[in-house]
Amino acid sequence: MSLKVQVVSAEREVWTGDATMVVARTLEGEIGILTGHAPTLAVLAAGEVKVEAPGGGVTAQVDGGFLSVEHDTVLVVAERATVGERASS
Repeated sequence: MSLKVQVVSAEREVWTGDATMVVARTLEGEIGILTGHAPTLAVLAAGEVKVEAPGGGVTAQVDGGFLSVEHDTVLVVAERATVGERASS
């Protein structure tokens, strides 16, 4: 099973795809999302959202926003977000 992940900014969809894990910094601390995670709504702190995917992943730089998890779907919404590819490890 995998997570369906979507990263959007106020202007456009920045990245979408399947992932094995998402790690983000919230106002309460770091959160890790795996398949089967309980429904969650969290306010993001400015910083990185790491998306681990088979064959590599991406790191999104966000200026805050929120993260929503429901039914193995993760939605990251930020006013501004940029994404860079990461090589697999």
